[in-house]
Amino acid sequence: LTEDEKMRTSSASSLWRLQNFVSSSKQLINQRTLATSSHNSTYYTKLSRIKLITAKYDASCLTNTSTFRTARAFSVANEEKWNNSLPTITDAREKVLHSQNTKDSKKPQSTVDDEVKSKRRRISKVPISEVLKAKHTLRWVAPVISMCATVREAILVCIEGGLSGMMVVDREEHTSSTSHERGKVVGMTTSRDLLRVIASGLKDSALTDEILNKRVDGFMTPISQVIYARPEETIGMCRTVMAKLGVKCLPILSEGRVEGLVTSKDLQEFGLKATDRGGKKSYLRDVTERKGLSSETSMAEPPIYLKSHLAQKEHPLYVNVGVMELPHPFKTEDGCMMNQREFGKFGKQDYPTDPSFSEDAHFVAHIKIPDEQHSGELKEVVYMGVADGVGSWRQHNVDPRLFSGKLMLECKNILLERSYQSIQDKSTRSANSNYFSPSDIMAHAYERVKADNIVGSSTACVAVLDGVSHQLLFSNLGDSGIIVLRHIDSDIAGALKRDRRTKREDRKSDLRPAFVSQQQLRSFNFPYQLGWTGANSEYGDGIFETATDCCTSSVHIRRGDIILMATDGLFDNVDIDDIANIALEWEMENGFLTSGGMEAREKRWAKGHSYAKLSRETLPNLAKALCEKARENSLDSSTDSPFAILAKENDIMWGGGMPDDCTVIAMHVVGKMADGSEE
Repeated sequence: LTEDEKMRTSSASSLWRLQNFVSSSKQLINQRTLATSSHNSTYYTKLSRIKLITAKYDASCLTNTSTFRTARAFSVANEEKWNNSLPTITDAREKVLHSQNTKDSKKPQSTVDDEVKSKRRRISKVPISEVLKAKHTLRWVAPVISMCATVREAILVCIEGGLSGMMVVDREEHTSSTSHERGKVVGMTTSRDLLRVIASGLKDSALTDEILNKRVDGFMTPISQVIYARPEETIGMCRTVMAKLGVKCLPILSEGRVEGLVTSKDLQEFGLKATDRGGKKSYLRDVTERKGLSSETSMAEPPIYLKSHLAQKEHPLYVNVGVMELPHPFKTEDGCMMNQREFGKFGKQDYPTDPSFSEDAHFVAHIKIPDEQHSGELKEVVYMGVADGVGSWRQHNVDPRLFSGKLMLECKNILLERSYQSIQDKSTRSANSNYFSPSDIMAHAYERVKADNIVGSSTACVAVLDGVSHQLLFSNLGDSGIIVLRHIDSDIAGALKRDRRTKREDRKSDLRPAFVSQQQLRSFNFPYQLGWTGANSEYGDGIFETATDCCTSSVHIRRGDIILMATDGLFDNVDIDDIANIALEWEMENGFLTSGGMEAREKRWAKGHSYAKLSRETLPNLAKALCEKARENSLDSSTDSPFAILAKENDIMWGGGMPDDCTVIAMHVVGKMADGSEE
């Protein structure tokens, strides 16, 4: 053989031997990688070299189709790839389950990975029973206290036992009717409850002994209201319940028995080793660098997005209320006449002003309700409402005034009852916000009216003005409504609030509607309404709407706003721009707005002059002026009213005004209470 032939033969033989070695090595890599034990470092090093040889062999195979330089580059790249992907000794130790077991070591890598993953559980998936077991293993303290115990005794039990909550038991009662064991659970109390009792007593200037001698059963959470968890429920589920309800302690109930209490601290510590929870090493590692503050430490200011909210609480708003109600101009003691001519047949010269003739009804209630932050504080708010009885019930010999009047009366009764209950029973102070929502008040009042079997129907609008949060929340059903008038500077007003019809130099003021509620109509002059046809009727309330059909919304209010709640007697006869002009005249007449405009008003407010008392005394005049304007326009047949314009849009020939009952509740938002201290 020539030298070239010998070289090719030797290369082929070497390549064949290398190929067999690499083939067996690859099989060995796939089968034995996960079986590497932590103490077999020599084998681990050999295995790494086998991988490197394999990579170089893969590169040498490329010489048949490319240059040696390309193959060498590929070899280097594979060498880096293997070096970067080599598992560390720690990873190998975590993946190995039985390194000495030959059968297990021959399992495919995918099978071993699945088994390892199945052994690892997320903390959120662990049953809460394991948390309770781990807690009791470390330390057992019975989380119970007698219902006859005092606040003083409860505090000592909490501190000495390291408890966040305790089940309140009656040691005189049997646990069940079939058991002779005494200690029936009657409620639950927490350390937070104890702090609330102490804080409440301090606010009421009660004596220390009087506070500490209060019995636990006087402020505990009744057994019917205790939120609990089951042993099979997971840590994640319990965390969700705690976060949603704002509780830090959950009793674990199993087969009618409380197995123990789990707190948020227990959930945080579960899964930690003893060395992580305590010990000198963990203390030096986790605590030492975080202990102690410098003498120049100060508190950071609230975030920008919270400053405006906090400013509202520091500067609450107040509202003065004025009410006026005028009946239909053609009403008499015997009913309602159809027109002016028929009304004149009775020899009537003056139009009626007696509110008892009106089918409208209203209420205004100043009450105290719980704070939304569940702080135990009570804040004063103002509720108001109007209802417009449907006059066509007279054709069925039904007095329309009864239904609307009873509806508004029950709204006020419900508010006063709930407010009184909140003051007397502190446990209701944690009730949700829906407890006092306008739609909820309306719904319960409607049920009471039906329970009294009062036949009739009416529209309804109920609102609440919260001066602390600067919000007006309302629920409107039908064609009554709310208007919020505000001084909006045209130079900075948005496109929707800008007055485009009147030139800037011709405008008298910038008072314009900032909000107008939406009417709810089935068809023209057929509004949504609450109603009742009688207990013996086949219809009942099925043909009417309910409180869930209300248009519910909230409006941000500002100091100086004028809020008008009225029945359709106002909106059908007076255009919104005319309403704003009447409100402006009232402001100018009483000095709330002068020739200096909004700038002069801001300066007056800055000096502490709110004119709150003057607002309270003159506000009924604004309501009266609006009602009188509505009556005047309703009797004017020469000018189309808003009602007439809407009628013609629905192909109904109607001209002039729309005589009707009219009720207006006028409100003026001020910065101080009208107590006369500033005057």
